[in-house]
Amino acid sequence: MLLERTDRPADAAPTPAEEAPARAAGPIAFLRGRSGHSPVMVNLVRVVLVAAWLASWELAARTVIDPFYYSMPSQIWTRLVEWFTVGTSQGTIWENIAITLQEAVYGFVLGSLAGVLLGVALGRSPFLADVLAPFIKGANAIPRIVLASLFVIWFGLGMSSKVATSFVLVFFAVFFNAFQGAREVDKVLVDNARILGAGRWDMLRTIILPSATSWILASLHVAFGFALIGAIVGEFTGADKGLGILINHAQGNFDAAGIYAGMIVTTVIALVAEWLISKVEVRLTAWRPAVKGNAASGL
Repeated sequence: MLLERTDRPADAAPTPAEEAPARAAGPIAFLRGRSGHSPVMVNLVRVVLVAAWLASWELAARTVIDPFYYSMPSQIWTRLVEWFTVGTSQGTIWENIAITLQEAVYGFVLGSLAGVLLGVALGRSPFLADVLAPFIKGANAIPRIVLASLFVIWFGLGMSSKVATSFVLVFFAVFFNAFQGAREVDKVLVDNARILGAGRWDMLRTIILPSATSWILASLHVAFGFALIGAIVGEFTGADKGLGILINHAQGNFDAAGIYAGMIVTTVIALVAEWLISKVEVRLTAWRPAVKGNAASGL
């Protein structure tokens, strides 16, 4: 089975579902900087760390290591300025960003919806979960680069093959969390709802989905990163536009600065998406009481 269900006594330790908000909020709270220190001081230390890292890299590239292989911050900055002012070999940088972002967003939305729906459905149906478990595990074990190659054959070099690769990466990341969240719903709440005459839709809407929200939202924070990876891997496999093809061309030309520049642009997109998802999470979990302990301290 995907997950064994066991009953626990009333005085036992909290279940994973009860601890899920704390686990989900812990890393997120850490990334949001809930340490209690001055935001100015935190940002100042960040700037100093980044400046020291870049300066040491620049110095090492000019004195110790070969910049042909490792590049240097000044060369990466020059490549970024060139991309955003003059353009790239594949057109304007904005056009390439838009294509990769569109592929990633489509894969993220479709993969998340499918992962939530199937995860919750199997989480509430042990029989179906037992039947489909080996097939789901087998599909998840297939290397994604192989799937990307198949998708190019099936769907061609257009956007569809990249969306399909992003979809697969996002689906499994969301599915397993949604499945676990649906399985970990408090049995007492479900039994009480049934006694009060709640139907399946009522329980799904008022108990199961709210209980699984923390699990699902925790997966969405990494799912968009997977969607970007899927889009770029698909572009590596075959495309004429996108950040993946820019990185691929830079690799073919031994242009380390171009590879780093593509990585930086991709990272910025992922960070902006993470910020937006965090804003949505705050709105969706406004009903939840503040988590005490580690999450509150940002550890």
